[in-house]
Amino acid sequence: MAPPNIPHMEPTDDPETLRTRLHELRVEHRELDEVIAGLLDLPMPHDELALRRLKKRKLYIKDRIAQIEIMLEPDILA
Repeated sequence: MAPPNIPHMEPTDDPETLRTRLHELRVEHRELDEVIAGLLDLPMPHDELALRRLKKRKLYIKDRIAQIEIMLEPDILA
C-alpha cells in the first residue's frame, strides 16, 4: 500500500505523466535528504520516531523512482 501523497502509477500511464511524476519524486527525495541531514545536525535529543518515518518515506520514494525509471526504459527485447 502506498504512503499518503504518493499516487500509484500504472504501467499504462503515458510517458509524459511518468516523467512528470519522476521529477516530482526526485525533488521530494532531495528535500527529504536535506530535512534528515538537518535533523541529524541538531544536538541530541532529536525526535527519533520522526527521523525513522522520514527515512522510511525517503526509501519508499527511492523505490518508486526506480519503478518509474524501469517503466520508462525502452523494451530491450522488442
